[in-house]
Amino acid sequence: MSPVLQLTHDLIRRRSVTPEDAGCLPLIATRLEKLGFHIEHLRFGDVDNLWATHGTQGPVLAFLGHTDVVPSGPEDRWASPPFEPTERDGLLYGRGAADMKGSVAAMVVALERFVSAHPDHPGTVGLLLTSDEEGVALHGVREVVEHFARTGQRIDYCVVGEPSAKARLGDLIRVGRRGSLSGTLTVRGIQGHVAYPEKAKNPIHGFAPALAALTAEPWDEGNADFPPTSFQVSNINAGTGANNVIPGELVALVNFRFSTASTADGLRERAEAILHAHDVDFSVDWHLSGHPFLATPGGRLREVVAAVCRDLCGIDPEQSTGGGTSDGRFIAPMGAEVIELGPVNATIHKVDECVSVADLEALPSLYEAICRRMLA
Repeated sequence: MSPVLQLTHDLIRRRSVTPEDAGCLPLIATRLEKLGFHIEHLRFGDVDNLWATHGTQGPVLAFLGHTDVVPSGPEDRWASPPFEPTERDGLLYGRGAADMKGSVAAMVVALERFVSAHPDHPGTVGLLLTSDEEGVALHGVREVVEHFARTGQRIDYCVVGEPSAKARLGDLIRVGRRGSLSGTLTVRGIQGHVAYPEKAKNPIHGFAPALAALTAEPWDEGNADFPPTSFQVSNINAGTGANNVIPGELVALVNFRFSTASTADGLRERAEAILHAHDVDFSVDWHLSGHPFLATPGGRLREVVAAVCRDLCGIDPEQSTGGGTSDGRFIAPMGAEVIELGPVNATIHKVDECVSVADLEALPSLYEAICRRMLA
């Protein structure tokens, strides 16, 4: 079994459901420490983080990943146990195989190869891993970056191992991500009997016209790098469970996935203005989980990663800003150029999550090539 396949197997066997690491980070730290990496174990709250570096000068090229995984769901629905790596028909099955223990293993192997071949390389290579990416992401990379600000640690370039590909390794790289602004909206009414609506105030009826306006609003037109901003309602809850009671309150969970054509403050102000215009009695608790970021066209890392995909995968990758969020949103504000490159994402978070063994075997060579072209 190849080193990357063996390490992926070892990581999948560890039930590292957020925020548990289940020993993944110590396993990786021990391997890298033997090659002269400086190891920092950073624990914040109930979350373990690892920062491993080789070199002391700039520029700093960091690889970013996470060892935590989402729950498996009902294990009896899996064709094989989710935490027992199983190979069938050229695919490796297991929770985290694609998201993203396969990428983490590939990063480790690539760094081992690179440092062994170039022990005196210029600059610094680093590996930043967390066990809090799939959860609330409060004590993972977010807090590590705050720690870096206090210690003066810089990152100039960052490769995130999130599964980015659509159909085959290298067919798509993420060159940016949209921002994410969530809100918990409470609409206040007056509870009463449905037979006496004049003595009550129905928050559902009051919110409905405002909701129509919010969903119809053209928030922006996007730009050359990002699609238009999207507003979505993910949950609405109101009512007592009885069909003869007008509820006294409605709670809705809303989200903006927004481009660089908008700002979080501007979206908040416009959304609240629409609610006020429809005479909605409301309060809203906003949470910004990340601003949009973009690796500038022509940026060095962006060009190198695209060239590596062309040279090693034989495909000119689509350069996309789609998808959800990643921990890259915390690294980009450091001034780093951030690119995401990883395996096919078709089965992430699903029952029978899997990754192509051939893609997994090829991935360390891509990461190593990035190291060579950026630093050696």
